[in-house]
Amino acid sequence: MQQYLKENGIETLIHYPVPPHKQKAYEKMNNVSFPISEEIHKEVLSLPMNPNLDKKVISQVVNAINIF
Repeated sequence: MQQYLKENGIETLIHYPVPPHKQKAYEKMNNVSFPISEEIHKEVLSLPMNPNLDKKVISQVVNAINIF
């Protein structure tokens, strides 16, 4: 979906690219595996959103996601 949205002029980011248990603050847990958490952290997208988006841009994002 991320690539599809990019091809349609919609920028996204992976919201949390590093799961909490793999971050430096939790260094003691870095070698622990939580497969579901790790998979989710590769997939959760941040969509464009801010109070200044106009209805045209919002519609573009919604339509692209629905088509995908």
